[in-house]
Amino acid sequence: MDQTHASSPLAGAVHDLATEVVLALRSGDHLATVCGAAGIDEENRTGIAAARVIGADLLLPSVLYGRHPHPGDVAVLDRAVREFPPKPDAPAATAWSHWHMISTLQRMAQPPGTTGTTGTTGTYEEPDAAWLEQAPWQSFTHQLSVLAPLAVPAAPSAVQRAAAARAVDLARGFVRAVRRRDWLQAAGAGRWLAAIGGEPATLGLERGLDFVELMGGHDPRVTLHVRAARLMAEARTR
Repeated sequence: MDQTHASSPLAGAVHDLATEVVLALRSGDHLATVCGAAGIDEENRTGIAAARVIGADLLLPSVLYGRHPHPGDVAVLDRAVREFPPKPDAPAATAWSHWHMISTLQRMAQPPGTTGTTGTTGTYEEPDAAWLEQAPWQSFTHQLSVLAPLAVPAAPSAVQRAAAARAVDLARGFVRAVRRRDWLQAAGAGRWLAAIGGEPATLGLERGLDFVELMGGHDPRVTLHVRAARLMAEARTR
């Protein structure tokens, strides 16, 4: 990650955005601008592409703390939705990520009773998720980790229902990812387990997440998922 961060402007922007999301999650300061702190606005093409990579997690601090997002962050995410729509032959995970960005904008940044994102009219139908039902547990865990931004409370979807129905498979995938030292996949799977519950008690998810963060914390995306998992787990126990 360090080499990629140094050699690729896009990777560097993704790194910076993820880092700022983590800082906001730790501080609970929902009024601070994630994008502004990373030096990104809606005219920054590389920054917009990075926002597309981060997806709806750009507004995650506001989602988890239940507060209004910064207008600058909303504008960047909205621009990413408009600039990078999925192609007709895009992978299912890309279509789902795009859908979740739109639904997050509608939920977090729109006045009551309106539809569409702040700069985009119309709606985007929920993609098909039937392919997840029969996917082998290894592939299932991989796909769910890619879609980890969907693992948030109060955001029901077919992907979330599929995850809830296969918590044991996700737990197996979490252990496999840890053993393979795939920290980003492990963090994403752990985030899903924290969001949906139902994992085997023998898994030791809390300690497992501590280990994942310790080993993979050089990548802020790993820390982002782990921090999100902890906040959701804490909320479930209140």
